[in-house]
Amino acid sequence: MGVFKISDPGEVEAFDPARFTEEKVAEIRRFVGDGKAAIATSGGVDSTVCAALAHRALGERLACFFLDTGFMREGEVEEVKGILTSLGLPLRVLSVSDRFMAALKGKSDAEAKRIAFRETFYTVLGEAARAEGCDVLIQGTIAPDWIETAGGIKTQHNVLEQLGVDTKTAFGFRLLEPLLDLYKDQVRRLAVHLGVRLDASQRQPFPGPGLMVRCIGEVTEEKMEVLRRATTVVEGELSRLDPPPKQYFAAVAEDDRREADSRMARAAVGPNGRAWYLGARATGVKGDERAYGRMVVVEPGEQTEPADLLGIVEKVIHEDWGVVRVLLRVDGREGKAGGYAVIVRAVETRDFMTVKPTPVPREMLRRIASRTMEDPRVGLVCYDLTSKPPATVEFE
Repeated sequence: MGVFKISDPGEVEAFDPARFTEEKVAEIRRFVGDGKAAIATSGGVDSTVCAALAHRALGERLACFFLDTGFMREGEVEEVKGILTSLGLPLRVLSVSDRFMAALKGKSDAEAKRIAFRETFYTVLGEAARAEGCDVLIQGTIAPDWIETAGGIKTQHNVLEQLGVDTKTAFGFRLLEPLLDLYKDQVRRLAVHLGVRLDASQRQPFPGPGLMVRCIGEVTEEKMEVLRRATTVVEGELSRLDPPPKQYFAAVAEDDRREADSRMARAAVGPNGRAWYLGARATGVKGDERAYGRMVVVEPGEQTEPADLLGIVEKVIHEDWGVVRVLLRVDGREGKAGGYAVIVRAVETRDFMTVKPTPVPREMLRRIASRTMEDPRVGLVCYDLTSKPPATVEFE
């Protein structure tokens, strides 16, 4: 494992993609020897760059797998296939959504879901790799992945050896991680050097488990359908900002809010405001450790731009240390809570180790809410006001 460190601008600027490529191509060839290697890619920047690097080293001795887990966005399977085939990768698509849904059935805890996803992912991949005669798996783990896992913040699905997992015994392959010490900006520079299409190299970060980590609580087919529709709306609208946020997406949870006491409401938004707790818990980070805590929805007494409300997060957490997310109510159906709550997340960051929320204009948020609530199953739309820390970028 690489040395625990935090990326800084000097390190990123000093990164030499050509030299890195030369060194890693030689390392991959030594590790694999005369055999074959497998790689799985979601179409995200890290795994796509890693696949391009491995293909440069191994050519046809690389088997590239894309696992259609059922947790992709609308139209994303075809989009990813286009990106990967444009690089000349020997792509094999595995349609395995039924195995993932079965593994996640009945699980609502974020860590339990991540572990179930990881075990299913590597079991399926190990079977496919062995069928192709591969005994090496190459994957695009980068520094923030193992830092968050080693720090106990959350178990990233692509972190194995750092958790003490013997991949040869557990899944039947030896593991190689060429990008282990890189940060996102360095990976993007490497992508350009390797000839990865600009739309792929600058693609929005997308977690390996896909929409699963944005489906808060138990994953169901209906909930995933609501989330896919909301994701299309949110990403379409926020991409129009100039410049667009570093990362932006939708999440979904049950709309089971219950009104918080008046003390919490006053602390959050003043005497004329309201506050609710959602029943679902989200992953956060406090004191460099995981904090699996509450989400609070707030509604100011007056219409206020999100940029003017960012300071209330500290007040809310001071009132209730168990809170890890503060959400601004944008719109909701009147009366009793019910159906699903859609949460909009947009952040600015350099290395994803720390982030700040993007001050999206309220008018854009209203438009997102109006379009999202055309789905009658959506009862509440919120905007996440929380930085990292205390919230992680993703919800699980």
